[in-house]
Order: sequence, then C-alpha cells, then structure tokens
Amino acid sequence: MRPLHTGFVRNAERFGSRPALEAASETLTYAELDERARAVAARLLQADDPGPPLAAVFADRTPAAFAGLLGALMAGRGYVPLNPTYPPQRTRTMLAAADARSVVCDAAAAAQLPEVLAGLEPRTVVLCDGDEQAVAAVAERLPGHAVVGAAGRSGGAGPRPADSDPQAIAYLMFTSGSTGRPKGVMVSHANACHYVDALVERYAITQHDRFSQTAELTFDNSVMDLFCAWERGACVCCPDRRTLIKPGSWLRERELTIWFSVPSTAIFMRRFGQLKPGSYPALRWSLFAGEALPVELARAWQEAAPNSTVENLYGPTEVTVDCVLYRFDAERTPAEAEHGAVPIGYPLPGMSVRIVGEDLQEVAPGEAGELLVAGPQVARGYWRDPERTARAFIVPPGSEHVHYRTGDRTRRPADPSLPITFLGRLDHQIQVFGERIELGEVEAALRDASGLDAVAAVGWPVSAAGASGIEAFVAAAGADVPAIRAKLRDTLLAHMVPRGIHLLPELPLNANGKVDRRSLMDWLDTSARPATSEGGR
Repeated sequence: MRPLHTGFVRNAERFGSRPALEAASETLTYAELDERARAVAARLLQADDPGPPLAAVFADRTPAAFAGLLGALMAGRGYVPLNPTYPPQRTRTMLAAADARSVVCDAAAAAQLPEVLAGLEPRTVVLCDGDEQAVAAVAERLPGHAVVGAAGRSGGAGPRPADSDPQAIAYLMFTSGSTGRPKGVMVSHANACHYVDALVERYAITQHDRFSQTAELTFDNSVMDLFCAWERGACVCCPDRRTLIKPGSWLRERELTIWFSVPSTAIFMRRFGQLKPGSYPALRWSLFAGEALPVELARAWQEAAPNSTVENLYGPTEVTVDCVLYRFDAERTPAEAEHGAVPIGYPLPGMSVRIVGEDLQEVAPGEAGELLVAGPQVARGYWRDPERTARAFIVPPGSEHVHYRTGDRTRRPADPSLPITFLGRLDHQIQVFGERIELGEVEAALRDASGLDAVAAVGWPVSAAGASGIEAFVAAAGADVPAIRAKLRDTLLAHMVPRGIHLLPELPLNANGKVDRRSLMDWLDTSARPATSEGGR
C-alpha cells in the first residue's frame, strides 16, 4: 500500500498545469502547490525534531494550510490539524498531547502562537506565507522557539517525497472525548488509502472534477475532499467561512461537480431559499455525512441538483471517514427509512459490520443494536491511550478480527437486501420515568409537525436515572408552537412529547457544522425558567 500523498505527487508530474486548489482568492496549479509543499517539507526535514514523526498544521482555509499538510506528508510526518478558530487553550492541549515539535502555520494563525505555545517545550515554527520581515516579527514574539519561512520556493526540485511505512500515521485527528479530554485518532496511510481507492472508483473521479471543500481540516470529512480529488488530478475548491453560510452562488459559479457536506449545511441552504429545483445542474455527485440525513432534505437537494446522484455516507473518525453508504432514491427510500432519516446503507468493499447487543453477541435480524465495524479502514487506536483503545477496539465473540465499537444504534432489516438504518447514538437513547425513548424518533416527529429541517431534542435535566423530560428546539422565530404541540400529541406517546418547545433563530453548530447538543443543554442549564409564549411549555 502506498503513502497517502502518492496520488498528489504523481499528478503534479502528469497534470502540472491543471488547477489543484482554489482557496483564499488564489488558484494554484498542481506544480505550484507541489512546489510550496516541498518548501515546507524541506524546512521540516531541516528541523531538529526530537518528538514523534508528527507535524502540526495550524492554518485556516488558506493555501498555506493545504501546502502544510502535503509538506508534512512529503517529509515523512503524519499531520495533526489544528483549528485557529478554537480557543488557544484547547489548541495548546492538543498540540501538547500530540507532542508534535514542528508547527506549520499561516500568518493569521501565527498571531495566536505566543498564547498557544506558552509553557510548551521549544518548537520549530514554519511560516508558510510570510517574507523575511514577517518571519523575524514572529520570531521576536516567540523567544526560545525556532521560526523559519517557507513562503517562497523550494529552491529547485525540493526533497523527494518520503516513502512512508503504510502502517505509519498519515494523520492524527482529535475528536471530542466524553471526559472532556480530546481523543487523538491514529489513522494510517493504509487506512486512508483503502478509503480513497474505494471512493474514487465508486464515483469515477477524473481530472475534470471540481470538489467542494466545506469541512475544516480538523474534521475528517476533509480527507475525502482533498485526497479523492488529488488522487485523480481533480481540483479542490475551498470557500471562505462567510461563503459557507450561503454557498449556493459560489457552488454555481465554481461549476462544482462533487459536493460533500454535513446535512446542516443543506438545511441552512434550504432556509435561505437556495434549494430551488434545477439550481445546480453541474453537480454529478451530492454527498452527505456526519449527521442523520432527513428524507425530505435529500429529496429537496435531488431536485436542486437534478443531474447528480445523492448519497448518504456514514462512518466515525475511527474507521477512516466513511465505511457504509446508501444511494438515495426518491421512490424507494421513504419506505426504507426509519424516523424520517435516509438509511446508512451497505458496507464499502472490504469492510464488514455487526449489530450487537450489550453482550456483544449479534442480535437477530430486525432487532436494534450497537454497530461494530471491521476491515482495513479501522484505525490504529487512540494516541498514547491504550486503555481507551482497548475499550473501543475489540474482538467480539465469534470473530478473529478487531472491530470498532461505534456507539451508534442501528438496525439490519430481516430482509438482507435492505439497507442498515441509523437510529441514533446510544447516548441519545434516554430513559424518562423508566421508558426508553429514541430522540431521533422525537426529532422526526418535530420535523413533520413543524415542516422544518432544523430541529433538535435533548433529554433534560439529566439525572442518574436518565432524564426528567425532553426539551425540543426549532430554528424558526415565528413558528406556531401550539400547532406543533398538537401535531406531536397526535403522533407521539404522551411521555415522548417534549415538555418545552424552544424557538431559536438558528441551532448552534459545532466546529464541524453539526448541531451542538451540548450547547443546547448548556442553554437550558442557564435559562431554566418557565417558557415564554415562544417556549410553549
């Protein structure tokens, strides 16, 4: 198995004059991005790096970010993406946990480095987009750290890209941990290449394709955009944050052929009137992942992009982006869906799944249980955390292979030809007065009752026995709460009807663009009061 960056290097030779990246008002050809990446690699190879073979990439939606991660790979390092929009304390925690002694950054992110690096051992800082004066200014603010520039050229051909061990870490991706301490997921070159190979084949990617790049580098959806495009010589188009709020015009102007985002992005587009039928005729593929995809949202997108095929992709970071896929069909899908959500479908080639009960034994077809995943995309585990790795990466009874415990509730229908359906997180199944409730079912009823996509339900307040009740949120300031409540009472059992229905201008999203349920619960904790007329309690 090859290193992850091999496709980019090969296509820099084959398609040097073709566009590889559009970001921050710049268009870089494969040759130009290759040269910048090799300049970064040269600086990293010159660094006195006593730590593990990892390099942090601290940049946001700029050419420096993409040159940085490619340069890290070319230097034989795994890359550790860090997000400049995160609080500096959180960034420092992740950087210290990774023990990456080199930090590749752009000029904007460099302004945070005095706070991020405070108290840490000396690092080598590689500034990608500054001249000698800018490098000197950063160095002055970082006494004790080595600051070098890689803004210009690689000085010729640059270093030959490293031939990394396929089992070496390609990227270390931090995800939220239930303890409050981020978990570093170790994804190898072999893991990532299996995923890339499966998708470029499935979607018949060519050098003429143009990919959206909506995900932050700290969200593993970005791996699909970047490396599936670069594997076949296609172009990655990265919008700025402002454009991402209402990306419809940008999507058309850039003539994208492949769209990939979380469903929440499509929900916002629909609210802003950006899913009118026929809006995006150039799209070939419309891909969604990261959250449950409502059937009606998939239908609306299909009408807006009539020449594209809509697919729902599923997979935790620990199984390398996505491992199960489903192709939407306006006629067939509603009958195969549960709780109004598009099924997650069938495993990618080479991957296998089990649905198990609490005893880790497979449940009977048609019963719900936790999804376990095995195959070449299962990651190496958690960085320097063998105990947590042992709990999550297991060999279940009757198997010889390591499976990852997803923590997701799913169902495989009795008919094996039908797709697997997603029922929600195990921790989104709550107990209220001893009754088990699937919050996904409540949210499906909320969508039907309100006619809106942007809804959420949480158990609150939380107690040792579960939750005292359900609180609902709807993103519509003028929604008719009594009418919604009446419809919910017609469709849900009494104990499933939310006690409060709260209207917000919009639902809070986390850095990956998903609904931030923790923020909603924090809002309830700090706003615990009788609901107003808009609360509908």
